[in-house]
Amino acid sequence: MSRIGRMPVHIPEGVSVEVKEGNVITVKGAKGTLVRTMPEAMGIEVKDNEVIVTRPDDQKKNKALHGLTRSLINNMVTGVHDGFSKTLEINGVGYRANKQGKKLVLSLGYSHPVEMEDPEGIETKVEENRIIVSGISKEKVGQYAAEIRGKRAPEPYKGKGIKYADEIIRRKEGKTGKK
Repeated sequence: MSRIGRMPVHIPEGVSVEVKEGNVITVKGAKGTLVRTMPEAMGIEVKDNEVIVTRPDDQKKNKALHGLTRSLINNMVTGVHDGFSKTLEINGVGYRANKQGKKLVLSLGYSHPVEMEDPEGIETKVEENRIIVSGISKEKVGQYAAEIRGKRAPEPYKGKGIKYADEIIRRKEGKTGKK
């Protein structure tokens, strides 16, 4: 039995979970609504402020989907109740970020500024050298943060670029002179 799949998902106050035909799950909360279609094989039921995920048999595919389904539902519940956020740091001389309406404008040492439009349901904030990406969908927040980081990933020699706040950049030694 999957250790994660076995655990019930607690539904906090102010959050409602609905399971419709075809395992379509709708989670509504204070921050918004998320809808997702789960695998048909999984049994999903809501009892006493908890969501319980069961699997039909011990086939390898169903074992893999058991924990995944439970985690996806848990992330949906957490997202509409608390939300998710990722913090990025900009390091480097002349590297900076600005907000212009729904656009994030990055100056990253290129000959032109890099402009990125905030996707639907995602909000970005700029504080000095930090960019905070927040939203209710864990997947979308992580994807957009990765796209921002990809515009100028940190390099190992001087550590310049955009990195996650909790990321540690392994530094390399530069060239050594002839003796």
